[in-house]
Amino acid sequence: MMNAATGRPPLILRRLAAPDAACYRELRLEGLRRHPEAFSSSWEDESSRSLDWFAGRLEGNAVFGANSAVDPTLAGVVGLHVPEAVKLRHKGALWGMFVQPEYQGTGLGMALVAHVIEYAAQVVEEVRLTVVASNTAAIRLYTRAGFEQYGLERRALKVGEHYHDELLMTLQLGCPS
Repeated sequence: MMNAATGRPPLILRRLAAPDAACYRELRLEGLRRHPEAFSSSWEDESSRSLDWFAGRLEGNAVFGANSAVDPTLAGVVGLHVPEAVKLRHKGALWGMFVQPEYQGTGLGMALVAHVIEYAAQVVEEVRLTVVASNTAAIRLYTRAGFEQYGLERRALKVGEHYHDELLMTLQLGCPS
C-alpha cells in the first residue's frame, strides 16, 4: 500500500541502533550540508567522523528515524539526549531534527516529534530544544507539539561571517511513568 501524500510505501518510525549508522550518517550529513545554520554541529566536523562514531551516537542517545519496510534510506530523524548527571537527568534535549525535503509537509516531522515526546514522557520530566530563530516552519511545528519559548540566545551560532539567534523552547511533561 502506498502513502497518498508521498506516493511511496508507508514509513515506519523506530529507534535507531548501531547497525543503522551508515544510513544515519548519510542523512545527518545531508542535513548539516543543506542547513548549516540549523545545527550546532557542522558538516566539516562530522564528515570526518568514523562510522563507529555515528554508531556510538546512536547507542548513547535515543535516536528515532523513519524509513519504509522496503528501503533502509532514512526519510527523517530526531534525537533525545538525557544527561547522565543526577541533577540534570530530569530533562532531555531534543536534537538533530531533519526531514528529507521530499517528505517535508507530509506530517513526518510532527510524527517524529510526537514519537520523541512519547518516549521522553517515560524517562524525563521536561524536553528542551533550541531552534534557529529564522526557521519559522520548525518553530510552528514545535509550538503545535506543545513547546513554549522560554528564552532567546542572540548570536548563538556563527556560520561563516553570519550570526544566527536561537530560540530556547521547553515542553513540561510531568514525572515519568
